[in-house]
Amino acid sequence: MNKRLLMIFVRNPEYGKVKSRIARDTGPDIALKIYNRLLEYTRQTTIQLPVTKEIHYSEHVASPDLWNERLFHKTIQQGEDLGIRMEHAFRDAFERGFREVILIGSDCYELTEQILTDAFEKLSKHDICIGPAKDGGYYLIGLKQVPNGIFKNKIWGESKVLSDTLKDLDSYDVALLKELNDIDTIEDVRSHPDLKLYLNR
Repeated sequence: MNKRLLMIFVRNPEYGKVKSRIARDTGPDIALKIYNRLLEYTRQTTIQLPVTKEIHYSEHVASPDLWNERLFHKTIQQGEDLGIRMEHAFRDAFERGFREVILIGSDCYELTEQILTDAFEKLSKHDICIGPAKDGGYYLIGLKQVPNGIFKNKIWGESKVLSDTLKDLDSYDVALLKELNDIDTIEDVRSHPDLKLYLNR
């Protein structure tokens, strides 16, 4: 069994239910197209990574879809908020025997296979690995165990998530990756030429 696991949290790509901040400026149709592009980019970025990979859907397991079931195991996120869902996913992974577990979302258009490879290497040498996002959150978190409180008392989507998380991890050896930008707003879309094209369609 591969002891390394990559968990990918995704929203089911449904009209009117994804990228709400972008949709306020573009409408739900373009927001959905942008999100589908982000999903495809995440698939391309992760597909060759030599670890076990899982897709954690927000609502229901979709099959068939762009995630090949031979390469990506499929499951559903469990819990009422993001913190509960992440903690449940990590605890379940460790109970199944995984030793180094990394969780990402599907919003980072700057993530690369090399960054993920580096993240697993850092995680093998440190307690925890985190990829800071420019908005004050994080685009990646890697654990070998679940520290108490790491996913509690956070306002997800706000600018203090990373700083509050690091305070909770004061007694741990934390490795930080390079800072990247998630795609959450119309300004984020405009910062990438190939995503910006969707605004002109």
